[in-house]
Amino acid sequence: MSQNHIHAGLLIDEIQLTADELACACRRDVQWVMARSWLICGDAEAVTQFSSAELTRARRLADMETVFEIDEEVAGLVVDLIEEVERLKRALKMASM
Repeated sequence: MSQNHIHAGLLIDEIQLTADELACACRRDVQWVMARSWLICGDAEAVTQFSSAELTRARRLADMETVFEIDEEVAGLVVDLIEEVERLKRALKMASM
């Protein structure tokens, strides 16, 4: 892997990352990304580019696996639940406006 400097933050633009860039941003190797591409973007077939939303999801997956020492499927479920709570909060906020 190259020595790129990765900074933590929230991405708001639509970027396209390669599997190598995504792996570097998550502090993982490319094999980790490819093994979890179905959890990251839902389509493991011929994934070559990842969006900023997929980067956020991949970082969450990596954190869940590391911090809580859980397997990839449980980490995927936890990340799904986090995203659903975020979606419900946005819907509630919009409904109260």
